[in-house]
Amino acid sequence: MEFIKELWIFLRVRKKLWLAPIIIIILILGGLLVLAQGSVVAPFIYTLF
Repeated sequence: MEFIKELWIFLRVRKKLWLAPIIIIILILGGLLVLAQGSVVAPFIYTLF
């Protein structure tokens, strides 16, 4: 949790708040790929990329 707080402070101080949605989407897609790796849904997710 400390890393997320530090990242948010960095983005706010450096005026890079436009990066926040990009980082969130990357984290969601990464989590989706990790969770679907061993499931039946995996072939359908991999066709999206």
